[in-house]
Amino acid sequence: MAGSIENYAVIGDLQTVALVGRNGSVDWLCLPRFDSGACFAALLGGHDNGNWRIAPASASSDEPCTRRAYRGDTLVLESVWETPSGTVKVIDFMPQRDRAPDVIRIVEGVSGSVPMSSELRLRFDYGHVVPWMRRSEGHRIAIAGPDSVWLRSEPLVRMYGKDFTTHADFSVAKGERVAFTLTWHPSHERRPRAIDPHEALRQSVRDWETWSAQCRYDGPWRDAVLRSLITLKALTYAPSGGIVAAATTSLPEEIRGVRNWDYRFCWLRDATLTLNVLVATGYLKEAYRWRDWLLRAVAGDPADLQIMYGIAGERRLPEQELGWLDGYEASLPVRVGNAAATQLQLDVYGEVLDSLFLARTRGMQDEPHAWAVQHSLMDFLESAWRRPDEGLWEVRGERQHFVHSKVMAWVAADRAVRTLEARPHLSGDATAWRAMRDEVHREVCRKGFDKERNTFTQYYGSRELDAATLLIPQVGFLPVTDRRVIGTVEAVRRELDHGGFVRRYTLEDSSVDGLPGGEGAFLACSFWLADALHRTGRRDEARELFERLLGLCNDVGLLAEEWDPVERRQLGNFPQAFSHIGLVNTALTLSGTEGARQPSWTSG
Repeated sequence: MAGSIENYAVIGDLQTVALVGRNGSVDWLCLPRFDSGACFAALLGGHDNGNWRIAPASASSDEPCTRRAYRGDTLVLESVWETPSGTVKVIDFMPQRDRAPDVIRIVEGVSGSVPMSSELRLRFDYGHVVPWMRRSEGHRIAIAGPDSVWLRSEPLVRMYGKDFTTHADFSVAKGERVAFTLTWHPSHERRPRAIDPHEALRQSVRDWETWSAQCRYDGPWRDAVLRSLITLKALTYAPSGGIVAAATTSLPEEIRGVRNWDYRFCWLRDATLTLNVLVATGYLKEAYRWRDWLLRAVAGDPADLQIMYGIAGERRLPEQELGWLDGYEASLPVRVGNAAATQLQLDVYGEVLDSLFLARTRGMQDEPHAWAVQHSLMDFLESAWRRPDEGLWEVRGERQHFVHSKVMAWVAADRAVRTLEARPHLSGDATAWRAMRDEVHREVCRKGFDKERNTFTQYYGSRELDAATLLIPQVGFLPVTDRRVIGTVEAVRRELDHGGFVRRYTLEDSSVDGLPGGEGAFLACSFWLADALHRTGRRDEARELFERLLGLCNDVGLLAEEWDPVERRQLGNFPQAFSHIGLVNTALTLSGTEGARQPSWTSG
């Protein structure tokens, strides 16, 4: 069985990542891309669905290492075992890719002499296909259909097959090193070029240290901020610049529940906050790449705008269930693909225009066609904003007039108008867009506000609350001093509280959600509450909440999507970009760092 979600660390090569447990087992790895089929899928089933464990021979299958940490500000993981016969370190990393993806695991003797064991179970197609294994020139080669994997060691250690598993037994003494390199490549191509694992380690450390040194944030939470930025970089698909929402699929929002989704795609709504944290912390190259990915993805008929795309901008993300996997702790179904890609979520139009507006205000040079794309989106939104939709939480019930969706339609009009005011030579009907902006504002304040409770609600006519309304002052819809904003912050804090953190929305009205069961506290929403508390003058409370959120990070600084305050464990896909974006953004806000998103109000 897989370990707890928070027991995992990640290594990656900017095209995919592997999840490594505290017990030394790689339980999740998709090759060659984030969204490819997994060759290690024990995370969503069992060891028979694929894993690779290197640990002392005396350690039981679930026995954790003594301690572990990333080497400095890198994505190189070091796990240390202290045993009666000595101490050993396993160094795990994936060098930034030349052509073929490599997973390198270097076993280093620290003291004494430690007998070690390596057990490799390759299972292609999400743990479904057992490959054919053979030997060639010191390699073990696994082949099945389009996939092949080559495994070699330096120095050469004896490997043998048993029960569809490749074993290796060896010992390391102080100062000795044994390096294993696992390389994927298409089965129809020639053997990939072998790399020097020790030189690859030195280069990987240099690459990450050079990248990390660019970070401009120097506030009180620098370590957590930089680890979050490294995680966002690890979730970036380098060939396109797209950033996946998470590295995994189907890690549950409720143990043994059905809220299990595939997050290995790129969501448009992440764009604004992602751009903000990248620019504010000094990572302009990544910001440009993400902006350019966004422009390519949304090109075309604005009526066909999707809320998410594949990592290279793919539109078709068909959802299916993998019946041969038992699910993480029996949480079924296991899904790949995401049907929410076909939903109508009007907020994404606002997210796109807001992110491109932010890019301009941060000094990023416009692409020549960028305004044409935005103009086209506004032409569509002028009438489409009146429709009900599925909202940012991608509910699978009936469409509603979600307040957040309408607020973001207001954002779209506001940013378009402000762009024309600053650049009057651009095409566009500023008068019509101002009228739309004012109409949306009046309607939201009339239909989406509960006067009796002094709070904005989840959708028109409802009494349910939605943590997304915490963003109303952040996007500039109303100032933080407005009594309606203060009332909304208090209502969300009171009614959506879950163990001192924040739920996304109330779950009592299942007709809106369309799904059974519950979920944990949503970490991004909890960061939003900290932001809102800070902006409304309750800075000590904001800082206290932020510090508690930092305390939810695992031992190597990673966060999933949600937190279960009852069982005190992480839930949801991992590591979650939205959670780490929230962490960085809140650190910037609480630190008063230049570049933190500061709204400007145009309506009262």
